[in-house]
Amino acid sequence: MHTDTDFGLSGRERLEQAIRSGEIDTIIIAIADMQGRLMGKRLTGDYLLRSGLDKGTHFCVYLLGTDMEMATPDGYALMNWGTGYGDWLAKPDWSTLRFIPWLERTALVLADAVDERTGDLIPIAPRSILKNQLEKAEKLGFHFKMASELEFYLFRQTFEEVQNGGYMGMKPAGYYNEDYNLLQGTRNEPVYRLIRNSMIEAGIPIESSKGEACSGQHEINMMYADALTSADRHVIFKHGAKEICMQTGYAITFMAKPHHQWTGSSGHLHISLWDISQERNLFYDPDGKPYHMSELMESFLAGLLAHTREFCLFFASNINSYKRYAPESWAPVSVVWSHDNRTSGYRIVGDKNSLRIESRIPGADINPYLAYAAMIGAGLQGIKYKTSLPAEFKGNAYTAKGVPRVPRSLYEAMELWRESRVVRDVFGGLVTDHYYNMARVEQHAYDTVVTNWERARYFEQG
Repeated sequence: MHTDTDFGLSGRERLEQAIRSGEIDTIIIAIADMQGRLMGKRLTGDYLLRSGLDKGTHFCVYLLGTDMEMATPDGYALMNWGTGYGDWLAKPDWSTLRFIPWLERTALVLADAVDERTGDLIPIAPRSILKNQLEKAEKLGFHFKMASELEFYLFRQTFEEVQNGGYMGMKPAGYYNEDYNLLQGTRNEPVYRLIRNSMIEAGIPIESSKGEACSGQHEINMMYADALTSADRHVIFKHGAKEICMQTGYAITFMAKPHHQWTGSSGHLHISLWDISQERNLFYDPDGKPYHMSELMESFLAGLLAHTREFCLFFASNINSYKRYAPESWAPVSVVWSHDNRTSGYRIVGDKNSLRIESRIPGADINPYLAYAAMIGAGLQGIKYKTSLPAEFKGNAYTAKGVPRVPRSLYEAMELWRESRVVRDVFGGLVTDHYYNMARVEQHAYDTVVTNWERARYFEQG
């Protein structure tokens, strides 16, 4: 079995050995695009040995300025027909190197998007955005640990069968509520087990998997790590789970709301704040009240509450994301905090070194680099300005009155993002404008399409 510890910081040397021995013949160099998908190239081992392992590979700048269908829309300052769509460099981060057990003799390394001329990170690249927030935190003496929980739907159909059926009549791989139900989970255990064990072998430690609150819906929890490592694992997990399902005749979706009658799929994020030595959880205070929360934790949480609405474009980036937010749906609608209360947007869980904040705001469709960066950026604002923490909400947060609400649509989130001074302070004008344009493009694409719902409602009676 191979894990990421096989490579560690000496990844290049270990990879060279593996190529020369024939253990590896293909190396994937990948970046995450704005939508959180892995894009890149498959390089041959022979080429890497001949050219050296340091430089990386070029990619067209348009990869960080497309929509879901890889169109090249207007409105992006850094990439357009006027600039000629040149190249940036995908520079490997060798600490991310790992064997990919579900692909034959293949390794994968994640890369940073870099300006080859200057060596600078491309500021609008998702991984750059997270690294920027982590650098700010490090200057303050902070280190973040994070983890992702991802829910998804499994289908006893291939991706091609679902697509050829017009995404109608989809068949989830189950026929009753699967939440914690071991019997229903057993029906699909062969593929769930394959995903769990393949991820572990690829250096992505998995805690557990369990049935979720709808037919064919499941959840897999990844172990916590430092924020960048967890985000890297998150994007590889989603990509790899889809590849494994392709190979086994299944389809899987991380859409926030695949069907209006089904429970939405969440992407809960856990975060704690540590000192630079990673020896002490700075959220924990043995004398802190309530729940042993330190003043630092209270300020961080207050920053999250104060800025969730403005930052929601990074928590819910597409049209479908907002259809998940519905009362009594297990997805929050109220931006409040509570202790161990699943109706709230933010839940306080754990104790001592495990004391942490769980954000229930994101769906499983998030780009983790952006969502992690937004959590960290909002929380650091709370620390910077010593924002006061509102009182804990107790009871059913779906019925809460007079509290901030998650935006109801991408339209609302876009306007909050564009008008926010804090968004520009945290991410800078270039990033702010770039991702506003991403949302604008997505909203425009949706607004121009006539749906089956409209035809059924208005064709005869309209």
